Amino acid sequence: MNIWEALFLGMVQGVTEFLPVSSSGHLVLLQKLFGITEPVLVFDTAVHGGTLIAVLVVLRQDIYNIFRRILQPLTLFLIIGTIPAVIAALLFKNQIEAAFASGTFLCFAFMITSALLFLSEKLSRRSPTGSPAGLKTPVQGRPDDEMNWLDALIIGLFQAVAIVPGISRSGATISAAIARRLNRDFAARFSFLLSIPTILGALLLQGRDLIKAGAGQGVAAGTFGGIGVAPLIVGVVGACIAAFFSVRITLKIVRELSLLGFSLYTGILGVIVMIDRFWTHYYF
Repeated sequence: MNIWEALFLGMVQGVTEFLPVSSSGHLVLLQKLFGITEPVLVFDTAVHGGTLIAVLVVLRQDIYNIFRRILQPLTLFLIIGTIPAVIAALLFKNQIEAAFASGTFLCFAFMITSALLFLSEKLSRRSPTGSPAGLKTPVQGRPDDEMNWLDALIIGLFQAVAIVPGISRSGATISAAIARRLNRDFAARFSFLLSIPTILGALLLQGRDLIKAGAGQGVAAGTFGGIGVAPLIVGVVGACIAAFFSVRITLKIVRELSLLGFSLYTGILGVIVMIDRFWTHYYF
């Protein structure tokens, strides 16, 4: 992987990390298109560090409010929402790495993302009991102070499923929150706050495994986990800058617009990958 490829992939990762289209799925897809043979999971984990910096900057006020009063329901809900992903990562670590390497189920994962986004939007526009039928705009939703532990657990379970490349983490968690009739702005912010411990956990887990495998010895030779140190740094910087704008844009889209466009995009992408996977075999 050269520097320009790393910059491009890092920026794609940053943009798609918070847009509900699956950053990991796009990274696997672009790896296939570019013929990159280096371990994509190593690069994916590294650039997640860049996206982590971006979300910390954008949501700095939310994070400050949490640490200012650490003993509050939101803290508990973030812990509950994180647990399923931690369990899934520990139990299915090898299968996840294999999915990153092969991309065998990428087409189905993109289609699952599409279905989640579509269903959540339809549910958010469903008329509440006793209100006029034919509601065209999203229901306002419950405010953040009406969130409960079951909401957090369901959102966390959706996040755990999204460990599979191609299933969008932000798409799955935002869809779950909207389906639970939470306020759309809070649904997006909670999803992004939930990404912080998840990304930190992935960085720690992958970093530990690389050290155990002796990958750190390659730093002296200019590589890390099979990828050059310079491309890794460029990829992380690119991901950080792109993710900063992606978080802000996604918050606005979820709050004011619709997720149906993303549903259409990921559905079409899934069909294209499926055609190649089971028929043309150009890349898969």
